[in-house]
Amino acid sequence: MNATAPEQAAPATRKTTARRGPRWRRVTLRVALGLVLLVLVPVVAAGSALRASYAGAPADDAVTRGKDALWLGHAWLDGRKNDADLARLRRKVAGTGIHDLYVHAGPLEHDGTLPAPAYRNAGWLLAAVHRELPGVRVQAWLGDKLVRQGEGGGLWLGSPAARDAVVASARQVMRAGFQGVHLDVEPVRTGDHDFLTLLDSLRPAVRSEGGPLSVAAQQIDPLPSMHSASGALGSPKWWTQSYFGDVARRVDQIAVMSYDTALPWENLYGGYVAQQTRLALQATPAGTDLLMGVPFYHTDNLGHQSRAETAAAAVRGARLGLGREDRHRRNFGLALYVDFAATDADWHAYRAGWGARG
Repeated sequence: MNATAPEQAAPATRKTTARRGPRWRRVTLRVALGLVLLVLVPVVAAGSALRASYAGAPADDAVTRGKDALWLGHAWLDGRKNDADLARLRRKVAGTGIHDLYVHAGPLEHDGTLPAPAYRNAGWLLAAVHRELPGVRVQAWLGDKLVRQGEGGGLWLGSPAARDAVVASARQVMRAGFQGVHLDVEPVRTGDHDFLTLLDSLRPAVRSEGGPLSVAAQQIDPLPSMHSASGALGSPKWWTQSYFGDVARRVDQIAVMSYDTALPWENLYGGYVAQQTRLALQATPAGTDLLMGVPFYHTDNLGHQSRAETAAAAVRGARLGLGREDRHRRNFGLALYVDFAATDADWHAYRAGWGARG
């Protein structure tokens, strides 16, 4: 019987399976559609909101306040650039609102120190900028990859010795003649108290040497708890608006890296910049310079689509956000990333969209 029972049960089982199969497929399909809608509806809604943020005309007075900045690559300090290059740069920035140059003075060592040979051509650059671009400040752009305790290959800010070394490096470049320090260490996870502790020491050190402390900042949560979701996926991309404010209160200048958004269309990206501008304005004290990043580069990868993340869209988005949130804010500008990848079209979009100084 044990041998025949399965044989006798088999037809019934097959019949039941045949009868229930289509219904289960329908249920599975409905569940799948539900899951798709669960993801798709918020995405569509977010896309519509970004398109709406990009709509309308920027305010006529949402133009340069003479607080803009330009990131410059390391070639300006290692001997590869010369007077002819500086003359070309002067023509690019003449009449614009560019007030600061963030010049890459070399990545920090993983212990926070900075070898002096990394910026060996600083004397030439500082003298040439003061001569050719009077009124423009040259800040030393310092950075490194951040790691967690026990990880290698980067800077761990949980080490008091490493933080002290970063402060010493800042004093070092200020005494070499730079007029400020621009710190770009990534990724800073939202809520990172070690980073705030570093800023608490770094700002008075830089100010005591006569210059401002500037930082490159990550983007603000575009949706509630976005930082938690991205962190769970291993990408600490966003800060909460509250943490952004914590950073902004500890510096003289904060430049939002408002690019590498993975958005596929220009109107979505422009709307995103408008949204980021409003969020950043809400969190930044009136006495701190807020700069919104503008992509002056054209690589294409999963995080950046050059056809979408255009300089024109970023400029227009920043103008829209400024006009809607705080159109009379004087301590506001654009930060252009980066000189060596910029095209004439990028410079034209910046000049035409943001206007001339004064």
